[in-house]
Amino acid sequence: MAFSSLSTPSSSSPSSSFTLPTKPSPGAGSLSFSKASTGRFRMAAVRAEAVDTSISPRVSALRPSKTMAITDMASALRQAGVPVIGLAAGEPDFDTPAVIAEAGINAIRDGSTRYTPNAGTMELRKAICNKLQEENGLTYSPDQVLVSNGAKQCITQAVLAVCSPGDEVLIPAPFWVSYPEMARLAGATPVILPTSISDNFLLKPESLASVITEKSRLLILCSPSNPTGSVYPKELLEEIAAIVKKYPRLLVLSDEIYEHIIYHPAKHTSFAALPGMYDRTLTVNGFSKAFAMTGWRLGYLAAPKHFVSACGKIQSQYTSGASSISQKAGLAALNLGYAGGEAVSTMVKAFQERRDYLVRSFRELPGVKISEPQGAFYLFLDFSSYYGSEVEGFGTIKDSETLCMFLLEKAQVALVPGDAFGDDKGVRISYAAALSTLQSAMEKIKDAMSLLKAPAAVQ
Repeated sequence: MAFSSLSTPSSSSPSSSFTLPTKPSPGAGSLSFSKASTGRFRMAAVRAEAVDTSISPRVSALRPSKTMAITDMASALRQAGVPVIGLAAGEPDFDTPAVIAEAGINAIRDGSTRYTPNAGTMELRKAICNKLQEENGLTYSPDQVLVSNGAKQCITQAVLAVCSPGDEVLIPAPFWVSYPEMARLAGATPVILPTSISDNFLLKPESLASVITEKSRLLILCSPSNPTGSVYPKELLEEIAAIVKKYPRLLVLSDEIYEHIIYHPAKHTSFAALPGMYDRTLTVNGFSKAFAMTGWRLGYLAAPKHFVSACGKIQSQYTSGASSISQKAGLAALNLGYAGGEAVSTMVKAFQERRDYLVRSFRELPGVKISEPQGAFYLFLDFSSYYGSEVEGFGTIKDSETLCMFLLEKAQVALVPGDAFGDDKGVRISYAAALSTLQSAMEKIKDAMSLLKAPAAVQ
């Protein structure tokens, strides 16, 4: 699809009172008006010093989120009338549970629409402390909790608060697209630790031990994982903790946003609950995924007080506190019961049904490697056996990006290429969509893949 460019009105139009130069000369800047004998104003370009349009090198080094780019592309195509199925965004398709939504509505009606304390309301922070104690075995006081505008803000502030230029942030791959960019924004260097689909994309302790240096400042763990759905068993986390414990300067950021979206028999373990890890762990969680509250923008950080205070200083100068309305809704979410009660368990049951359908379906495609996810709502599939295939009218499938562009063009299904997550062999599929939508997408994907030559043998 071609998008037309914007153009200015023709300068030769009889009705035009002004003339816009089609190619302004360098340095042309401000405009002045001189009154002609006819009484009309004429525009004349006045040369001025060129404006410095340079951007901070730290910002220039950031890469835009490929997940958001593909989601936006799919939306644009749909608006243009192309029936694209979007399976790129990590957003539940369910509505926010009614009791939570009602709490937000009541907050507006009751006048709870003013600024809250920077760290969040006391009632919400106390509720978060209760949740962490009952569900995670973690004891925090309200001054060890910071409520922010989404878990993404919590992670960004945590990285900025603890990392200095020259530090290294250790990130297992496949990773959430934003982790390396957050490290770069802090002036730190992301160090990528590849994992294997044969190990269910779980970090091997010996791989971690092999890359730790005196510059290593932060290890980021995400369980359940985006983009793989892998869940770290407690025994493996204990092995990782034993290595971390040897390095006093090494901290751990535990991203637990998908905590409640987990499938039996997998169990969630909070890293901070492991022996010796409490003082060096920054735990991030939120409401977007489990409670279908993505648009409410509400997350939280729990950590030792000095880390939380540092993050709070950033937030106070950055956004200030989270929405008062969202905080009332978050309180209602935590009051639904253990692990979100029936409202969350109903959504998790649907996610598991969708996962099972996609796993069965993709196993019917030759050459596709699968690691069955134990949590979250993503499949990260290895399609690399198809790389090198020639497609008439399209070209060569060279990598994950060209494969996704092929599927967008031929199947009209939007997926995210694995290179965005640090693993070019894979493609991420979000099954946060109705089963009927997934069934339609699967049919289209199979039809499109049939156009490719027979894949290479899977090792």
